[in-house]
Amino acid sequence: MNKSDLLQFIEKSADECVALQKLLTSHKALAPENGGDGEWEKCSGLEEFLRAHGITNLERFDAPDSRALHGRRPNLIATIPGKKKPVAAGSLGLANDSGASTDSSASSDNSGSIWVIAHMDVVPVGNHADWKTDPWTVVEKDGKLFGRGVEDNQQGLCSAFAAAWAFVANGVQPERTIKLLFAADEEVGSKYGMIWLLQNHAELFSKNDFFVIPDGGDPLGQTIEVAEKNVLWVQFTVSGKQCHGSRPDEGLNACLAANRLSVALYEGLHKKFDARDDLFEPATCTFEPTKRDANVAGVNIIPGSDVFCFDCRVLPRYKNEEVLEEIKKIVAKEEEVSGAKVSFELLQNAQSKATDKNAPVVKALAAAIKEAHGIEAKTIGIGGGTVAAELRNLGYDCVVWSSLDETAHMPNEYCVISNMTRDAKTLALMFSGF
Repeated sequence: MNKSDLLQFIEKSADECVALQKLLTSHKALAPENGGDGEWEKCSGLEEFLRAHGITNLERFDAPDSRALHGRRPNLIATIPGKKKPVAAGSLGLANDSGASTDSSASSDNSGSIWVIAHMDVVPVGNHADWKTDPWTVVEKDGKLFGRGVEDNQQGLCSAFAAAWAFVANGVQPERTIKLLFAADEEVGSKYGMIWLLQNHAELFSKNDFFVIPDGGDPLGQTIEVAEKNVLWVQFTVSGKQCHGSRPDEGLNACLAANRLSVALYEGLHKKFDARDDLFEPATCTFEPTKRDANVAGVNIIPGSDVFCFDCRVLPRYKNEEVLEEIKKIVAKEEEVSGAKVSFELLQNAQSKATDKNAPVVKALAAAIKEAHGIEAKTIGIGGGTVAAELRNLGYDCVVWSSLDETAHMPNEYCVISNMTRDAKTLALMFSGF
């Protein structure tokens, strides 16, 4: 089978990708932290779908979690074995239309697998009134699919499926062994997903493997993410004294102290950590107040407790420990000014290393993008956290890439249907072996 035939098969797989999107979206794979039961039902549906399409070499690695359905968080791996012989440098391993092999500037051997890692969990809907359609039922309109999770991260999941299915359905053996990992728990920290796998099943992975994570990108699929900002999520609890709204002199307004602390954190952290790095967009650290818990039930009650969170995305040149030390100083000052007591806990604390922009996986992906779409790729860094951070910190080279409109976590989230097959073609060229 020549290269054009394989890519044409992928082009015609759009209907199957849409069907898979509809199946996946119908299962509300929310983490227990977000009021859900986890990914069990979604994973079961995906497993059945893959088997029906001939992808039958499936393994489950379930992390125990008593809060979730059946007490487990599923991680599913699909394997398509590759050829045993080494791949010649610069060869795609597929013939072009004339029967001659196609050369590429990227090269590697066949000593490792190529992983595509997508996650099954999704974020909550948010304000339901902001949605124009039912978030849990895919609606197709103007070449797009609308629904919660369709872009984050089901688009990448479907692209991985379409690329792998092209080989399986046509009896073509890839040069490198294909490993599709459908992971749990990415949206709230990967404790039961990537982190659990790396801690409990490190034998699955090799430093010779390629890792592609289709969980970030741009509309053209031009940017290859090689670095991430550090992620620091902090929850603050401000304790004062509850009293009647007409007698603030008899209490200590925790809400007022929390408001003041929030502004002090926002201003102080930005001032202290003010470096720029144009690899990232935005090029600076960000420190944003986000979630806030309900405090009192009545307007005429001055709250004695107030809880709020900060989402900090820190340039890799800084250590999260430095940020935490500054937070402690700002908290101490607020306690001195108001008399309130402040405690805080870390909801997420991820320090991230970078992948070298000249790493083989970067070169292989850039060559595939150029071959598939005639686009010169460029390397970037991002602020959003992905499972790449966990891999990079252990010395695995990986890339984050996709063709995305970046509607993740928004109301009316959508994916562009053609992006699923577009990205599948790029992955298929990587699977063919650079």
